[in-house]
Amino acid sequence: MQAGCPGYRCPNVEVRSGVVEIKSLMRGRMSREFRMSVLVCISERCVSLFWVMVLRTHVFKKRKAEKMRSDEATEMEKHSLYYIYTALSKPVNLPGIYQFTAMGLLDDRQIDYYNSEQQKKIPTQKWMKEKMQEDYWEEGTQSRKIKEQWFNLNLKNLTKLMNGSESDLHVLQWRTGCEVEEERSEVKFSKGISEFSYDGEDFLSFDDKESQWVASVDAALPTKRKWDSDPNLNKNTKSYLEKKCVDWIDRFSGYTDEKLRNGSLPNVQVFAKRSIRDKTKLNLTCMATGFYPKDVMLIIRKNLISLPEDEVESTGIRPNHDETFQLRKSVEINEDEPAEYGCFVSHRTLETPDIIKWDGKYFGHSLTDTALIAALKVIGIVGGAMLIVVLVVLFLKKKKIIDLKVISSTRRVL
Repeated sequence: MQAGCPGYRCPNVEVRSGVVEIKSLMRGRMSREFRMSVLVCISERCVSLFWVMVLRTHVFKKRKAEKMRSDEATEMEKHSLYYIYTALSKPVNLPGIYQFTAMGLLDDRQIDYYNSEQQKKIPTQKWMKEKMQEDYWEEGTQSRKIKEQWFNLNLKNLTKLMNGSESDLHVLQWRTGCEVEEERSEVKFSKGISEFSYDGEDFLSFDDKESQWVASVDAALPTKRKWDSDPNLNKNTKSYLEKKCVDWIDRFSGYTDEKLRNGSLPNVQVFAKRSIRDKTKLNLTCMATGFYPKDVMLIIRKNLISLPEDEVESTGIRPNHDETFQLRKSVEINEDEPAEYGCFVSHRTLETPDIIKWDGKYFGHSLTDTALIAALKVIGIVGGAMLIVVLVVLFLKKKKIIDLKVISSTRRVL
């Protein structure tokens, strides 16, 4: 682009008092214009050629970041295996809630189950029943029985230490397992977790990197010191998290059915409804549902630019009734805003990210519209019902001293 010499004028270039102002127009997808000005000081008598190169750096960086995260989500598969144990200090006489329960979760799907009434470890996936031999279930049943005794003993000791009444309900929970990353059929350890909670509060956890226990509250310090004084316990805990748990994931992943391995595609919808608080605004929602595995990227975009997460409300990833998941994100916008909004979704099952544009329509608050919005949410409600058992045992807030005894002979089969 030539500019800056006397008697010469270029489109969108003005020379004023030795200053060249270069104007640039960026047009939005809905005919909205953006103006950018760059000032350069030069001599009015110059005979040089000037070239202008414009890079939309902000948009480029956003898109590049999205593509990188999308590629990572597609190429790097994540898997997890966790076992969750929950013990109550007394029966609660509610259907489906037992004094002791244990379950295994592979990639957030239950694969086995045990409760204090049946006292038998059973498969909850067809492929687990078909692939795992009878001795696996027998040994697992014995391991769960030992853990049930361990939990019951420590809850009784806790009640005595706090001089509590037998009418009080107390809860002790343990979550242990690991997460791995798989790329090109190579499985790598990512994270290991072994943590205890008491009456719904963090109590004690294992620091895998430092090979030591961490007390979340002062009441857990005696247990931390006792367990750290046993080098074999910490060594075995670290070995299970980093090696045995990873081996189990690798083994189970080879047994899973085709549907589990291939995953489920996300069904993506974008809709809006009038805000209850401000009639001039709309609540725009992006919803992805029916996807598996759990990891997903869902971004609300305005004029092709991702909105910052701190401006967006999220439900977090929630379970559906069919062992898939859903995620909803919402943002409040002006009703007459001429911007283009859409949802950007990336998931392992998608060859390329999916982009769904908002059509500009919205719901009011008539009975019909309210019913429609409720229908879009019903899957999350049904899925949330699966969490009732966990929520029931997490409402207590008491914290007391308990010197937990070490679990013995239970590291091989969970």
